[in-house]
Amino acid sequence: MIVEVEISELQIGQYVVDIVRQKGTYSLTQSGHVKNEAVIQNLIAKGVESLLIDTSKTLAMDEEQGTVNTTEEERSPVILEINKAKKLFHESKVIQRQVFEDAQLGRELNLSPVIDITNKTIETIFKNPDALTCVISIRKKDEYLLEHSVSVSVLMTIFAKYLKLDRQIIQALSVGAFLHDVGKIMVPEEILNKPSKLTPQEMTIMQSHVNHSIEIIENTPGISELSLEVAALHHEKLDGSGYPFNLTEESISIYGRMVSICDIFDALTASRCYKEGYTHIKAFRILRQLALQKQLDQRLVDLFIKCMGVYPIGSLVELNTHRLAIVESRNKNDPTNPNVRSFFNCEQNRYIMTEDIDLSKSEDFILKAVKADDYHLDMNKIVEFLLMEG
Repeated sequence: MIVEVEISELQIGQYVVDIVRQKGTYSLTQSGHVKNEAVIQNLIAKGVESLLIDTSKTLAMDEEQGTVNTTEEERSPVILEINKAKKLFHESKVIQRQVFEDAQLGRELNLSPVIDITNKTIETIFKNPDALTCVISIRKKDEYLLEHSVSVSVLMTIFAKYLKLDRQIIQALSVGAFLHDVGKIMVPEEILNKPSKLTPQEMTIMQSHVNHSIEIIENTPGISELSLEVAALHHEKLDGSGYPFNLTEESISIYGRMVSICDIFDALTASRCYKEGYTHIKAFRILRQLALQKQLDQRLVDLFIKCMGVYPIGSLVELNTHRLAIVESRNKNDPTNPNVRSFFNCEQNRYIMTEDIDLSKSEDFILKAVKADDYHLDMNKIVEFLLMEG
């Protein structure tokens, strides 16, 4: 049944058909469910006074989470899942900071919170990996050390799930990736954050971080051999040019090969104080070049790219209409034409009313993958704007 309700009576889970009365000129881009309180507050802010509701499409409410229960097909746009993912990412950083502090002071690492947070991450990724993939793009340039370790753990978990590895193995891989760079706390900051090329002596000191990581992790009670293996092998290369052991292909396990791909990908795409990160497309190209040089496993590189998607969820693209858009979901049958949400006019240099576009059915197309920094935009502010737009 279609009924009119006042904005004060609108509830999460209801299906909005159209706006009836308002003070402004706001128009819905499409009908849909009210997914959370932010959507209601946005409608109020736009001056909406009453709406048409289809009562037959109301969804069940999750009282504990304050959101609606949806099926896989009905799952809310990734942008509406970002806040929960950001909280998990922040919680991971807090634990990572404690890990680094304990290592620096020579204290034994407490593995319990690491296991707890990686389990939360695994559960989130098994339900919806897209939100965490997106959050990896929303980072602070001055917190690279903390965020890199968390991000590699997230990427490793997503990749392991894609490869359909056993849950217990995924847990060990996630923990190992979370701790893989703990030894960097022993590297002097002036070397760790040096913007120019390292001298041979400085490079030797930098590379010693793996040995420090191994020693710290070996002395951590309850750590698994697989977690230690992930940390120990993350800089080894199939052609023997890696470190610290100069292992060759036959001595590097699939897990060591996986973590090196995740580690390099995150290092390439992350922005730091002294350099901007590459787009995902450029990072994929570099991974493929390293595979052709026999440094990385070519089969796994190709699988990683398929896992992430040609245009990963949460990445930004410029359309032929000179609009910026965020990638919201993939089109399985047409991976080069994902579902996007446009939000910014490049020619006018301003935010615009958002529009959901299925590029597989639109005359719009992607010109290129871009970074927020290319347009002097802040990814956090982009996400805030998209959340307010609902």
